[in-house]
Amino acid sequence: MKIIFGLGNPGRQYVATRHNIGFAVLDRLGQQGSVLWHADEDAQSLVGRFHYGTLSALLVKPQTYMNRSGKAVVRLCDRLECGFRDIAVVLDDAAMDFGRLRLRARGGDGGHNGLASIIEEVGSQEIARLRLGIGPGPVAADLTDYVLGEFAPEEDVEAATQRASEALRILLADGIDAAMNTFNG
Repeated sequence: MKIIFGLGNPGRQYVATRHNIGFAVLDRLGQQGSVLWHADEDAQSLVGRFHYGTLSALLVKPQTYMNRSGKAVVRLCDRLECGFRDIAVVLDDAAMDFGRLRLRARGGDGGHNGLASIIEEVGSQEIARLRLGIGPGPVAADLTDYVLGEFAPEEDVEAATQRASEALRILLADGIDAAMNTFNG
């Protein structure tokens, strides 16, 4: 089973923030697959089963706050007996232009604390990930304030999350290499 983790922070105050783009992408994908979200207290996550044609996956939004995302990943994977090759992670990237996608099959955390938590807890960098650019903040801006801020009106979040959800469908249907070849660049 493929499990896709979207990273973000729980709570109404974070819903429309840049750091929650991982949640927004899963919400968009979930709309296409009629996902019904429910709380999984043991995994400290919101989970939903995605079905779209022949594609299926478990979508997961950890509720542990970004910097402790790895705890939720490991709890769920231990219970479901899945390995790190069965998971993919969707996260924001403040070093990339808004809306740009970058898929990788493995690698470091790139300074992202949520991904760092997952890599540390899982014990491997062999984790597929989809980074969605949220645009670099103003030069003088504090990164924390920027990522926890809301999107500007001119940033088309719907188009960005739609494109990212398309990348995830290709990843599920044809694998990470096909998704990278289609969306990286």
